[in-house]
Amino acid sequence: MAVLSRDPVALAEAWLGTAYRHRASLCGSGADCLGLIRGIWRARYGLDAEMPPPYSPSWAESGAGEPLRDALMRHLIPAQIPADGQVLLFRLAPRARAKHLGIQCDSGRGFIHACPRAGVVRASLSAPWARRIVARFNFPPLPDE
Repeated sequence: MAVLSRDPVALAEAWLGTAYRHRASLCGSGADCLGLIRGIWRARYGLDAEMPPPYSPSWAESGAGEPLRDALMRHLIPAQIPADGQVLLFRLAPRARAKHLGIQCDSGRGFIHACPRAGVVRASLSAPWARRIVARFNFPPLPDE
C-alpha cells in the first residue's frame, strides 16, 4: 500500500473493501480487525510495532487478563476525549475479553473495522456499538507532527 496520507482515517479508508482473513494484514488482499490496525501502523511508522501471538477469531473468548488491551497500551496513547482517527477497542460479549478494533471516523458518527462477513467496512457508531467501547487510543505523533 502506498502511503498517501499519515492520517489514520485516510489510511483506514484505503483498506475499505479488503476481504476478511483471520490474522492477515495486507491491504486489498485480506485483514482482520487487528490486521487493519497493524497496516495503519506500518503505513505511519514503517514496521509492525510487534508481531501478535496466535489468537482465536472468537469475539466471545474468555480468560484471565486483556492481552489485546495490554498490547495496545505498549504502543498507543490512551485517550479519554473521543476524536476521529482513534483506535477503538470493543468488548463484544459480556465477560469476554475485549477483542475487536476499529478506527473512529465521520466526526464520531462512524468507524472503520474488519468483520468476518463483510471485510473492511465503514459502519455507524450506533448506540449498541458505542456501549461496547472499553478503551480509546491515539497513535503516537510522528517526529514532525
